Amino acid sequence: MTIPGMQIDQPTTLLGGLSPATFMRRHWQKKPLLVRQALPGIEPPVSRAEMFALAQQEDVESRLIVAKGDAWKLRHGPLPRQALPPVKQPRWTLLVQGLDLHSDAAHELLSRFRFVPQARLDDLMISWASEGGGVGAHKDNYDVFLIQVAGKRRWRIGPVVDDTLVEGVPLKLLAHFEPQEEHVLEPGDLLYLPPGWGHDGVAEGGECMTCSVGFRVPCEGDLARELLQRLPELMDEEEHGRLYRDPKQPATDTPGLVPAALSDFARRALERALRDPALLQATLGELLSEPKPNVWFEQDEAVDTAGGVTLHRRSRMMYDDKFVFINGESFHAGGRDARLMRLLADAGTLTGREVAALSDGARELLDDWAAAGWVLPLPG
Repeated sequence: MTIPGMQIDQPTTLLGGLSPATFMRRHWQKKPLLVRQALPGIEPPVSRAEMFALAQQEDVESRLIVAKGDAWKLRHGPLPRQALPPVKQPRWTLLVQGLDLHSDAAHELLSRFRFVPQARLDDLMISWASEGGGVGAHKDNYDVFLIQVAGKRRWRIGPVVDDTLVEGVPLKLLAHFEPQEEHVLEPGDLLYLPPGWGHDGVAEGGECMTCSVGFRVPCEGDLARELLQRLPELMDEEEHGRLYRDPKQPATDTPGLVPAALSDFARRALERALRDPALLQATLGELLSEPKPNVWFEQDEAVDTAGGVTLHRRSRMMYDDKFVFINGESFHAGGRDARLMRLLADAGTLTGREVAALSDGARELLDDWAAAGWVLPLPG
């Protein structure tokens, strides 16, 4: 299923004349790409004042970074206005994570990059920096699109040969960064960097604002741990309640030794849980679609979905060949219902006619999502 308006085989200004398909093949996790005027005429999704106000909120993830000489200071939000240095003071930066959760304009900007699977797309971060401000030379373990939305920022980039970090500072700064390229980005310019590329961005010629699109990178060990914690919740009652029995256990003179039969029981339990592909699919989808801990929705029992719905900007919705996932929950879906729910996940909306085509059960489910605040009625 394709997303209306998104043609992954057609050249796009966003990627410097490359199609999304060509970009993913040539650059994704391989090499950087600089695009001049990828987003001509772009405006910051929030103003400086709005950004400073967001940083004061408990449910907004924010950081303040101040550099003086070789010293760096880091403070996590919430950040009252008096905690921020004067705007004219050089070399300080404010970062607000997950801006797409709080701003429709930021959500729309992030949506331009949905040629990458939703399961990998994380959030839109915005940084404001005074003259000379930045976060130092560092590398990320994920892909990133850096979008200049106000002012100018000079970027020095290069592959990291020596990942030794500077000691005694609260940031993971590269001690021996040797950049190979240098670019000054102006509003509308975009710079893509694959994982592991070193970069150091500094505001130049006054204050500047930069948005960055970041991606989720599951760690194998963490992913396995999360899946194993969640699997029992989806196992049926018979499997979940199967008890260990040892009628042939003899008396022992080594009571500290773990019985081999108990070890076998544990191994078989794990193998049984992993052997069910549908169970594993459901568990993975629930994990990938779960919003971050600070995400909340406003409930409204009176929402009318008859005129169509749109996903709330904070909702995470995905699907596979058996399930539809939304905000950490999984649902079996098939036939026309599955096609329409997948359309909602891909395009973000269902028209009134499409809502009317849902089965009674699927329509009831959609109404539940609307009451929970996960979907909103289409504007009239």
